[in-house]
Amino acid sequence: MSEDSPEAGPGPRATRRRALMLGAVGASAIVSIRPALASTAVSVSNCKIPVPDAGRAGSYIAPDGSLVPAGTKGAFPAAGEFSAEDVKRALQGGTLPGTDAESSRAYTNYIRRLQAGQSGFTCFASLQMPRG
Repeated sequence: MSEDSPEAGPGPRATRRRALMLGAVGASAIVSIRPALASTAVSVSNCKIPVPDAGRAGSYIAPDGSLVPAGTKGAFPAAGEFSAEDVKRALQGGTLPGTDAESSRAYTNYIRRLQAGQSGFTCFASLQMPRG
């Protein structure tokens, strides 16, 4: 029996050939994925998160991040939009631009409560993705 015969199973040459082909496929995948990751990182830093979203623009934000009727004591008025970078810094212990510590905390609590379908959710979710 020769080493390339079907009864003998894959020989060393066939195994090496497969390994080289897999390596080539893997390398081309990495080359094509890197630009996509770079453009994703750029788009994440450019996205905006409205607080609150346009459908709830008349609401105030309670300290826990929930929406309450306008004028509710202890709640904060709509803040407008924050960039992903501003939100990222605030989530790491800073404050959102143009806010004090209490209102920034309320706004970041609102952002943490965002769910799929709400404006800003995709932007916030992308901040949670690890980048390599």
